[in-house]
Amino acid sequence: MRDGDWLTETGARIRGVLKVMVDAGWLPGGAAVIGTGGMWEFVAVGRINEESDTAPDVAYDVASLTKMMATWPLVGQAVAEGMLDLDAPMSEYLLVDDLPGSGITARQILTHTSRLNPVTWLERYVGTEQDLSEAILADPLEEPGHRYVDRGFILLGLLLERLYGTGLDRLAADLWDELGLRSTSFGPLARSPGVAPTERRLPGAAPAWGVVHDEAAALMGGVAGHAGAFTTAIDLGAFAREMLRIHDGGDGPVPSSFVKASWRPHVDAGQRLSRGLGWLVTPEGVVYHNGFTGTSLFMHPTSGRYVGVLTNAVHYGRDRTGLADLRSAARSAVSPQAHDSTP
Repeated sequence: MRDGDWLTETGARIRGVLKVMVDAGWLPGGAAVIGTGGMWEFVAVGRINEESDTAPDVAYDVASLTKMMATWPLVGQAVAEGMLDLDAPMSEYLLVDDLPGSGITARQILTHTSRLNPVTWLERYVGTEQDLSEAILADPLEEPGHRYVDRGFILLGLLLERLYGTGLDRLAADLWDELGLRSTSFGPLARSPGVAPTERRLPGAAPAWGVVHDEAAALMGGVAGHAGAFTTAIDLGAFAREMLRIHDGGDGPVPSSFVKASWRPHVDAGQRLSRGLGWLVTPEGVVYHNGFTGTSLFMHPTSGRYVGVLTNAVHYGRDRTGLADLRSAARSAVSPQAHDSTP
């Protein structure tokens, strides 16, 4: 299928799924970017709340896409600069000897095989004097195997701050500026029609709006390695385009070798999926990651096609009805069989 036809068809499909979800009252609205090469198309359906329409330049809390848009590329940058060895134990950098997690590596964290506690809950450390990185590594390790864990990326964020001697938000801001992302940042953001509110946790109270939805990231001041970033469909498309370009050998703040290694299967993640370095990899070669608030980015490195979706699917509650269908439509659109469906 020609690129232009694919853009038109995919845009119509994503728009249709979003309209069904909005009309059914499952979410207020959403925005998407569909792109390939130098072309892209934007979709915006519905509103961010009861009052304001959504648009490609509306900022959404991307939740766990923070792992891929901030922490993952910064780890690649640190590797390229010789500041971090993916296979060195945490004890080499954090000076935490004799703890259960002292020997885990950045590679294990990226592949979600670190055996760290899968329960992110950080409230139990509030009011203690224990350093958070030490607290994370002090918990008993789980059984070996692949298990999606937020704590690993929290730890990587803390590690990056130690290595560079500055905050993760500052490191990410410099990275995003180099990538050409003009509207991506950690919160807080001022409440406005340009920012989508997330969940209304307490009836009668205002929803979280411009502040991170993730409770653990909120405890960390809104800046964490696993959550806290906000972005627009425009910037999400720019990020995808830059990562695909770097993957193909282009220059950038993240080395091409790291991107290529990240998008190869490393461990079995179940459900016919593999885990690369951070990213999930499908049998068809699609790489992707989701965010709990209702965000996703799907890319197919071979064809250079991508679909990014931003919604506040938690606005009416955490059931997130219909989100699986939206993600399935985005994933199938970039799969190779979709490229060849029509001449």
